[in-house]
Amino acid sequence: MIPRAAAALLDEIRSGYPVITLTGPRQSGKTTLARAAFADKPYVSLETPDEREFAAGDPRGFLARWKAGAIIDEVQHVPALLSWIQSDVDASGTMGRFVLTGSQNFALMAHIAQSLAGRSALVQLLPLSIAELNAADQLPDALDGMLLRGGYPALYARSLNPARWLADYTMSYLERDVRQITQVHDLSAFQRFLRLCAGRTGQLLNLANLAQDAGIAQSTARAWLSVLEASYVVHLLPPHHRNLGKRVVKSPKLYFVDVALAASLMGIQTAAQISVHPLRGALFETLIVGEFLKARFNSGYPSNLYFWRDNVGLEVDLLIDEPEGLRPVEIKSSATVTEDLLKSLRKWVAVAGDAARQPRLVCAGPDNYRRGGIEVRRWQETTG
Repeated sequence: MIPRAAAALLDEIRSGYPVITLTGPRQSGKTTLARAAFADKPYVSLETPDEREFAAGDPRGFLARWKAGAIIDEVQHVPALLSWIQSDVDASGTMGRFVLTGSQNFALMAHIAQSLAGRSALVQLLPLSIAELNAADQLPDALDGMLLRGGYPALYARSLNPARWLADYTMSYLERDVRQITQVHDLSAFQRFLRLCAGRTGQLLNLANLAQDAGIAQSTARAWLSVLEASYVVHLLPPHHRNLGKRVVKSPKLYFVDVALAASLMGIQTAAQISVHPLRGALFETLIVGEFLKARFNSGYPSNLYFWRDNVGLEVDLLIDEPEGLRPVEIKSSATVTEDLLKSLRKWVAVAGDAARQPRLVCAGPDNYRRGGIEVRRWQETTG
């Protein structure tokens, strides 16, 4: 197992909450992390039919088997169990008693908010980060290899073809989960919708255009996109709310959480294809935005990420809203840093004034250095 940054967070919060809920996309390593971090607790999966039937039919008896609590995997399958867990932890008063995992955030969080409000800490585990891979000496040497492979742990634990595994992942998990959450009458239309979303990663979301190209109603596109977001397949990056004296874009930008999944849905199968692909820059931007999101979640905080674009074309790829101010980040896949790549950052800093802090350019270059007040970072050390 590659050590996960979120392990430190789990160790910190286990003494403060009776329940810890670990959520994230399918195959992001939730079960492996939970069993490693809470090795003293018994484990049960509600993906197993007989355990699911036991939990649904006799929740009191199901929980009574574990006097000191347990890890309960894929708990969203029996949402009624959460009310019984509430009663159990209230009576016990023990911290870190139950560890729950679940992949369908949309359904899971609704039930947790109802039954376990104030009792459960939420940890969102995304696929492996660049920092985690680097620390384990498993980071791909070349950028295009990283864009092709992404961060799903299975692709680093076993000898697998990334394109083939990701195609199987799409069929085995994404399509199945969507059918469980919302009715998909036309699977081919949903598959087309997924591919169109992948081709728009790193772009402003135009829901009407997306629906038209997919041949579905706009309300259907909105519902399917909500499911993809709730399942941690895509992330909608909002525009920053601060006006800064300009008319700003109000639509969010669409990003895939895992860059390799987007590449797979685009039909990319080799690193050589990525090296000449017209959307290589968008894939690189997807990778880097995902890294900042992972760093935030691994620290136990919600996203504080935005972008900024005004009506005359001034844009900053990423704004990190920190207590000290707004940190602008430009993301460019070029290995050569020219003054032209820094132009948007300099203009934005001039507009933002005192609100701006520590502008950064993340690129495919080989070194970290400062240039005219701007921090230039290579992609292998994006968030450090």
